[in-house]
Amino acid sequence: MANEFPQVLTIAGVDSDGSAGAQADLHSFFMRGTYGTLILTAAVAGNSYGIFDSVVMPVDFINKQFDVLADDLHIRAAKTGMLADAATMKAVAANLTKYDFGALVLDPVISTKHGNTLMEEEALSTLKNVLLPLTTVITPNFYETQHLVGRELHSDADIAEAAAEIQAMGAKNVVLKGRHDSDDQTEVRDYILLENGKHFWLTGPYFATERKNGTGDTLSAVITAELGKGTAVEDAIRIAKHFVDTAIQNEIAVGHKFGPINHWAVPIVLPKQTEE
Repeated sequence: MANEFPQVLTIAGVDSDGSAGAQADLHSFFMRGTYGTLILTAAVAGNSYGIFDSVVMPVDFINKQFDVLADDLHIRAAKTGMLADAATMKAVAANLTKYDFGALVLDPVISTKHGNTLMEEEALSTLKNVLLPLTTVITPNFYETQHLVGRELHSDADIAEAAAEIQAMGAKNVVLKGRHDSDDQTEVRDYILLENGKHFWLTGPYFATERKNGTGDTLSAVITAELGKGTAVEDAIRIAKHFVDTAIQNEIAVGHKFGPINHWAVPIVLPKQTEE
């Protein structure tokens, strides 16, 4: 029967070298046994050396993509990636309110894992006030968390307090990704605060490698795929953490400098088949 296979969505930009953005999301969806769809918000001209140009999609085109997917497919979970400006965010939020695309995973592309800001102030305000209240799971990196709460974080207690603040803004479940920007560290610790009040740290090894492009996209995409299959939120987060750690650990040589992680290091999860 049409639309029985689990279908999920990424609302994101495409990166021409395929290491991050929608391509990383679609790789993740495929590897977790879901059918991935895309609403294109931007296109980036980049390779392993850097980003050299970008184009933002018109709002009318973004709206039309929502319309045609809603008219035909059964999207069970969605995630956001690169939402370049406030107009894009408002259009995405309006469509997510108009159409039921299931659980929403918000990957707030505010800054890089090294702290470089990618979002203007108006867009940040729109993200907090318009998109956050729609969010099932939010997955900011360390620096994005600081932007969301408006201050620096120096301790575990600071991070736990920030998670509670972000949850109070509207996100039901909060995944605060730990810092991974120093080759002196040996582990990466993520802080999790669930809707039911449960909170804990997820710790994984730190891998000293330049092949880490797409880690944040992949984490949020795997969570999205799992939610689309009906996996519980906590289990989805744990699966995603393991997936990303394994994909980083098993490098592939693509590009000359900052390369992608290896989605193929994790076995494909095939969808369950029903016998008649």
